Amino acid sequence: MINRVVLTGRLTKDPEMRMTQSGVQIANFTLAVNRTFTNAQGERQADFINCIAFKKTAENVNNYLQKGNLTGVDGRLQSRSYENQEGRRVYVTEVVCDNVQFLEPKNSENTQTSNTYQYNQPPQTNSYQQKQQPIGGNPFGNANGPIDISDDDLPF
Repeated sequence: MINRVVLTGRLTKDPEMRMTQSGVQIANFTLAVNRTFTNAQGERQADFINCIAFKKTAENVNNYLQKGNLTGVDGRLQSRSYENQEGRRVYVTEVVCDNVQFLEPKNSENTQTSNTYQYNQPPQTNSYQQKQQPIGGNPFGNANGPIDISDDDLPF
């Protein structure tokens, strides 16, 4: 039997952290996962998926994720029930996270309407990369002129 869940979505609020009586850390969070289609009004809808992480994963989720962060989750679907304070049976379905991926750079500006990120620093280049710029936009061009290769030099 297979019980595997892979999700990518945004946190709807900051994770909630708690500890069991035996000292195991637990983090609860909800991911908003966009559906692949739009409704009759042309709006994109989302599903809100409850997730739970344990131990070191829970600690990392609590320390590094916050509302709006794009997050990947790999885990399994679990259903459970408990009796609330009014004596009613409550059923819960959630993803138990085996792996949580932080899909945005640590200090990125989080905008939910755009998937582009702005970085203040230009990409780093070393001196070798600066010397080997292509000629005339041709990535296969040689900065020192054409390469003279005879048919005898080719291995085929």
